[in-house]
Amino acid sequence: MTFALDATRKAGALTLRWFQQNKLKVSTKTDGTPVTEADLAAEHCLRELIESRYPEDGIFGEEKGDTPGKSGNTWVIDPIDGTKAFVQGVPLYSTLLALVDQKGPLLGVIFLPALDECVWAFRGQGAYWDDKLCQVSNRKSLKGGGFVCTSGFSYWPKNTLNSVRQTGARIRSWGDAYGYALVATGRAEAMIDPECAPWDVAPVAVILEEAGGRFSSVTGVDDWQNGSALGSNGFVHEELLECFSQNTR
Repeated sequence: MTFALDATRKAGALTLRWFQQNKLKVSTKTDGTPVTEADLAAEHCLRELIESRYPEDGIFGEEKGDTPGKSGNTWVIDPIDGTKAFVQGVPLYSTLLALVDQKGPLLGVIFLPALDECVWAFRGQGAYWDDKLCQVSNRKSLKGGGFVCTSGFSYWPKNTLNSVRQTGARIRSWGDAYGYALVATGRAEAMIDPECAPWDVAPVAVILEEAGGRFSSVTGVDDWQNGSALGSNGFVHEELLECFSQNTR
């Protein structure tokens, strides 16, 4: 865990060299999403650190793909989660790192370089906001203004957004991993990504579980590789799953 925290902070700090700088070079990947030299540098940094310390482990990164290992453990890297925000100079992007074993995510780190905040967890050891234990909110229902975050609205199924609004929730686009960090620290009740990649949420599953919350796909499958994500304080989880279910029947 100490290694993971140090490595993620080091890679995240590296991205600040390009943050809010006019010299930032942005390219477009084959899937149409942006990638910057900061993304590539941060992933390269993490890969070097992992390969040096744990040469038998596998690595799965957003930018450089899969490097098989021999130990049965795999590090999952998202060097900049929220690259679009990063390019726009918005400080809500994060550097993500998770270690996955045969049971799933063992540890996870969400580091927000521009805010200098870190939310992390190790299976069975609790979740932490920097150096203090953190936990999800105790709001039992979205009625009356529970906060629901999302990375954007273009990927939402038809009518589902309106169904969530009708619960009484306050919907905010405090998105990407920042939204999950808000849930884990009790500052929001839920975060929803109707579409996402495994590296976007690998750390989230263990962080939310250790913070007392729940993580699943929007169809209720407890799998961080299912292609969608719903993280909540647990109490409002079924309420939100129903919003998705009633619009796909």
